[in-house]
Amino acid sequence: MRNRYLDLLRALALIRVVVYHVTGLAALTLVFPAMSVMFALAGSLMAASLDRCGPSAVLRRLRRLLPSLWVVAAVLVPAMLLTGLAVHPRVLLWLFPVADPPANYWGALALSPIWYLRDYLWFVLASPVALWLFRRAPLPTLLAPYVLLVAIESGILATASTVLHHFGLYFGAWLLGFAHHDGMLRRLANRVLVPTVLVLGAAGGGWILTHPGPRGYDLNDIPLGNALWSAAFILLMIGRAPVAAAWVDRSPLVGRLVTVVNRRALTIYLWHMPFVVLLTPMVGLVGWTDRDPMGLAVRVVLVFALVGVVTLLVGWVEDVAARRRPELIPGGRAPTRTDPARPAAAGGAGSVDMPTSPPPAGASFGVDGPVVRAGAPGRAAVPDPRRADIAPESTTVDLNVGRR
Repeated sequence: MRNRYLDLLRALALIRVVVYHVTGLAALTLVFPAMSVMFALAGSLMAASLDRCGPSAVLRRLRRLLPSLWVVAAVLVPAMLLTGLAVHPRVLLWLFPVADPPANYWGALALSPIWYLRDYLWFVLASPVALWLFRRAPLPTLLAPYVLLVAIESGILATASTVLHHFGLYFGAWLLGFAHHDGMLRRLANRVLVPTVLVLGAAGGGWILTHPGPRGYDLNDIPLGNALWSAAFILLMIGRAPVAAAWVDRSPLVGRLVTVVNRRALTIYLWHMPFVVLLTPMVGLVGWTDRDPMGLAVRVVLVFALVGVVTLLVGWVEDVAARRRPELIPGGRAPTRTDPARPAAAGGAGSVDMPTSPPPAGASFGVDGPVVRAGAPGRAAVPDPRRADIAPESTTVDLNVGRR
């Protein structure tokens, strides 16, 4: 049977991402480093797929990843072309975003979560070789991304590309997913695991406290602190994941919600930012600001409501991509025997485990998307552009740019 604890963890991570994008609360990144958790779960799932199918698992992962993106692109790319996006061969990157696809201003905001699919593609393509290396030299392979990130942060590789930045920041979490799938984390004795978690947490926390970013202690402005803190979190929350979690389904409502969020993870992730961007100026018109609790609460509720509607309309695409029978609301049928090729460690019934750099002239994307804040006139503080591709989970956006 699938491990429902990991399903729950993925669902909470995705909900955290949406709430963060609406509210911009930096504390959420510390309490739950959702993006690294998602990459760790995705790495575990990818290792399971490679064990079952070999290199063809890469095509299976891409088959499940891309159709939901194509649905979003079919709606929003024509709209961008009609509102200023130049026709250029790079537009084809919306079909296979191995690099940042072009976008106009509003599209760069609304489609900023595309960064996750870009990184996911990189990691999937690298996984056959990475898993081979990991199983022959686990510790050196696992440490390599963190050493790379230290070199970047210390200035040794100050001009490293976006690819290297993101491999340094998130591929370590992906490799921890490999370790989880292979049972290495579970086999770690507490006398090893606990001190490791404490050392990583202390090192990450110390770096965060001494290197605050433009938004204070938001992990997305502090790449090295983010990677270390997230590694400690993953080791604790996934390394000691219970073998089973029947308690998740004791409440039919909670169990069904966890199933729906897992089966519709891509749809929720890709569509929530357009609604955040749409609602921000509307909420600002009635006088609520980004610091107004009522305004934030209303935005959170409205974003989730609109995401629910679009999920009903196009979420079934994820079923088709996974070669499941399409369902309007997943989880309505009685559970069937789990496909042995989808191990408990994967936790997602073949789902892609969700989820920006600020757009340079025309549009690039950063980590976890920009936070668009209601009622904030003028230009708010933005991260250092030299660090933007490293990983701001959000970017504060000037809504007045388009009016100047």
